[in-house]
Amino acid sequence: MQIIPFIPENAPFNSEQRLWLNGYMAGLFAGKGYVHVSEAGALGNNSATASVPLLILFGSQTGTAEKLAKQIAKESKSRGCVPRVTDAAEHSKIDWSKEINLLVVTSTYGDGDMPDNAQGFWDWLQTDAANSLTHLNFSVLALGDTNYEQFCAAGKKIDARLEQIGAKRIHPLADCDLDYEAKTKSWQDGALAAIIPVENSAAGHVAIEEKSSATSAAESYSKTNPFPARLLTNRKLNADGSEKETRHFEISLADSGLNYDAGDALGIFPTNCSALVEDLLAALGCNGDEIVAAPGGELSFRKALANTFDITKPSPELLQRIAEKNSAVRELLASEHKDDLRKWLWGREMIDLLLATPDAKFSAAEFLPLLKKLAPRLYSISSSPKAHAGEVHLTINVVRHQSHGRTRKGVASTFLADRVNDETRVPIFVQTSHGFRLPANGDTPVIMVGPGTGVAPFRAFLHERRAVAATGKNWLFFGEQRAANDFYYREELEKMFTDGHLTKLSTAFSRNQAEKIYVQNRMLENAAELWSWLEAGAHFYVCGDASRMAKDVDAALHKIIETAGGKSADDVKNYLAKMKTDKRYQRDVY
Repeated sequence: MQIIPFIPENAPFNSEQRLWLNGYMAGLFAGKGYVHVSEAGALGNNSATASVPLLILFGSQTGTAEKLAKQIAKESKSRGCVPRVTDAAEHSKIDWSKEINLLVVTSTYGDGDMPDNAQGFWDWLQTDAANSLTHLNFSVLALGDTNYEQFCAAGKKIDARLEQIGAKRIHPLADCDLDYEAKTKSWQDGALAAIIPVENSAAGHVAIEEKSSATSAAESYSKTNPFPARLLTNRKLNADGSEKETRHFEISLADSGLNYDAGDALGIFPTNCSALVEDLLAALGCNGDEIVAAPGGELSFRKALANTFDITKPSPELLQRIAEKNSAVRELLASEHKDDLRKWLWGREMIDLLLATPDAKFSAAEFLPLLKKLAPRLYSISSSPKAHAGEVHLTINVVRHQSHGRTRKGVASTFLADRVNDETRVPIFVQTSHGFRLPANGDTPVIMVGPGTGVAPFRAFLHERRAVAATGKNWLFFGEQRAANDFYYREELEKMFTDGHLTKLSTAFSRNQAEKIYVQNRMLENAAELWSWLEAGAHFYVCGDASRMAKDVDAALHKIIETAGGKSADDVKNYLAKMKTDKRYQRDVY
């Protein structure tokens, strides 16, 4: 073992410089059999490695990446690092010349985009200034969802760019699906071992999602241990004649110890439709009583399909097995037919593949490994705990449609709408959304754009602002198909407008007239006033569909700042970048 001495206390450096120099040498020699020792030379002293600086940068849309970054920081500290967890939006405040070890934890927004708070960091990585990172050791943890074609694209882009500009990858990128815990733990251990080898690190490891023995029962409910809640209210919001089915749900938090803030999301663990389970069993030629091994232990095949696995979207593994017996699917799986495959799969589920390929036979034990775990669904909370103590409210569009001769149902939305009763509990957990919060100062004006079920968090915001007697102005843009059928929470919103709590209520009902009108059109019609609100410090919020609406709203906002504000294209970009850095432009999009 070779030894690197610490910079001594009496060296001509201040504490920050000494910390950086110690960290520089630790990073330079990490993984090469070198260790730091103090002047006393006590190799067994855990404090000997306790000055290795580590920057953990997170890009997060819903809060998961931030939560993991903090957990990883806790673990790194136990191994001898001095970690700093930093929002990627704060990248410009970092003195990168003094950073040695960087871990990036980032989700991917939409289908391949950066999270809102990481977009500025990504833009900066494209500049010449980023070429100064050649001294940096790095590793990336990418969070994503394999249901999207651009799986983990944000993390992969950052990983590739850091390598391209000369930074040193000390541990391979990990690309995690929705079930990320095990892969995250493996990446964490590998990345930290590359910074400080395990034999040289301090003792006391912290597991991802770990609960200490001192954790109270009230705090123990989480994604890994959801609370079995009681459904109090299931009410349809649409009037007769609507083409949609949107429902208001109220769920009791009694005896859960769960707490949330306006802007958070609620996670729901649904069960699958029993009719679909029976159809799958029939197609497979199984009776459902077969005993299978599943996460959590052995159970019947029927219960595994109902409660544990995703039985709608075919996984890549199942597609490959079906292709062995189905030439049409085999041809579509060729790389040159990727777009054709996506179009062909639209509206089809695994039951369709099994029925179309009767020669593809699977036993219960063979079939389960071809499935993904049933993931929880996250919904924006539409209540304020200050206005509805002991309850949490949701506003959900119930998915039902016909395709290829079969009725299709949204798993979680129809679970809540159809399959929960007095005997059935709803497994829930709170997903904290650090990046979607009301301004701390209640005098600050807010502009909220939430068409359809995107109104959910803004109902919560309005109730919260009333409960705390906030004096700032409130402006809501709401849109749907028809005013008579689809004006969700109309009575309470109009009452808020009448009594002045809701300063402005701008509605856009796309099918009330020949020409479709959307929320972005209403924004442009009110460009001058919207600009004056922004200049007065208003916070701007968007919730809803990421693929079209959020992009259209963003484009309208650009145009308003350019025209009403008299800004150049570069000025607009800088103005919005500052709004995001100041957390005045926040989005909850999906």
